[in-house]
Amino acid sequence: MRLLTRFLLRSFIPILVLALAFFVMIIQLVDLFGNLVRYLNLDIPIAQIARVQLLFLPRATAYALPIALLFAVAFTLGTFYSNNELIAVFGAGVPLRRFTAPLIVLGVLFSVGIFFFHELVVIDTYREKNELSRRLLNITRTFSNTDITVRGPAGLIVYSAEYYNDTTRQLSRVTILERDRNGLFQRRITASTGRWNGTNWEWENGTEYSAVDGSPHAGITSRRFQRISEEHFSQPPRSFQRMARDIDEMPLDEAREWVVALRNAGQPFRKALTDYYNRYSFALTPFIVILMSSSLGGRFRKNILLMSLLVSLVVTVVYYVTGMITGLMAGNGLIPPLAGAWAGVVLFTLLGILLFRTAKT
Repeated sequence: MRLLTRFLLRSFIPILVLALAFFVMIIQLVDLFGNLVRYLNLDIPIAQIARVQLLFLPRATAYALPIALLFAVAFTLGTFYSNNELIAVFGAGVPLRRFTAPLIVLGVLFSVGIFFFHELVVIDTYREKNELSRRLLNITRTFSNTDITVRGPAGLIVYSAEYYNDTTRQLSRVTILERDRNGLFQRRITASTGRWNGTNWEWENGTEYSAVDGSPHAGITSRRFQRISEEHFSQPPRSFQRMARDIDEMPLDEAREWVVALRNAGQPFRKALTDYYNRYSFALTPFIVILMSSSLGGRFRKNILLMSLLVSLVVTVVYYVTGMITGLMAGNGLIPPLAGAWAGVVLFTLLGILLFRTAKT
């Protein structure tokens, strides 16, 4: 078996390297041509364009790896079958699952590796690439927001403002409603301005309406104020930002905090939560494509290069489209975010196992 394993890996790895380089080049060209006209119109230096593409290289590699793995496995096994080498392996009493076990192990290792590669390398370079690209193309991005309503933790405080200035961390024309745990009115504050002091909000120039003795049935008092600063007004400024942040540009811990902040603030969070779960499910893609291609590769005896390329593209497109559909369903609340992120993974894993059971061996 060691001889067969070495034979398999010696044939597989060179094809994988060439396929990876090819698909990375394709993805890089697609990204480049998407902005090429604007680069030329703005006379962007070639060195800057090259830097943008260099920063995109890690993400392109992460995207290209599953396609390259699928193609390399299908082409390698198809070549073995065409040369009757796979038949000789089966004739020696070695089943397909045993012969392809080293590839499955490689799939697991690639899945673990791509997860850490994405978290440690891809996120930073992709964020830097987007920032550089926006700067070169004169694309402004603001997190300031208008007509905001945010719910505090446990829903006891509700903030409403006409405008949030993200640069100065300032709210304009603010209304704050406080309730007790039974939902009864406790206090209402209307202020012309709210300023973030680093730990909590400070309300300036407004009117405060309070329930007498904590009960609205006992009456409501009002007073004018110049400034109110209380520690429990600690809703993070990011809760008021425009929904323009991208989960793909955040480390896992920051992405988790962002989802929690959206949920606590009563903002739409399902899409962000689905994208957060996708960070984990995407890492299993190398394992899934190797599982599927191991069961498909031995089915081709003619036009192996063409069929392997066709199958790798078709399976990859169907896999990603399935993920997009389930992601949209999760974002719209039709299915839970966890199901939206993992449905495609589970479906194609089961499909790979089924194809393995029906493969020639």
